[in-house]
Amino acid sequence: MALQARLAIAGRVQGVGYRDWAMETAQRLGLNGWVRNRIDGSVEALVVGEDEAVGRMIEACRRGPALARVDAVDVEPVDLDVLPAGFTRLPTA
Repeated sequence: MALQARLAIAGRVQGVGYRDWAMETAQRLGLNGWVRNRIDGSVEALVVGEDEAVGRMIEACRRGPALARVDAVDVEPVDLDVLPAGFTRLPTA
């Protein structure tokens, strides 16, 4: 069973390459899911994969790319019936 988590990342995380960095990081870790900007200036991500890989992604998101300043990462477990394939970027919500 894959671990599933929704992340809400706050700070200076838009306009600094955070989504591209998150996509590269998730793909390198073999995760499925998506990432998108939020209208409130945060970034939201859904990550699905093996426990260790999801944990590594959460820790990486706490640091972010070089130009980002991450103030908080809220992690919420989710239980999806249909799991995403691959890791994609969604439109801003």
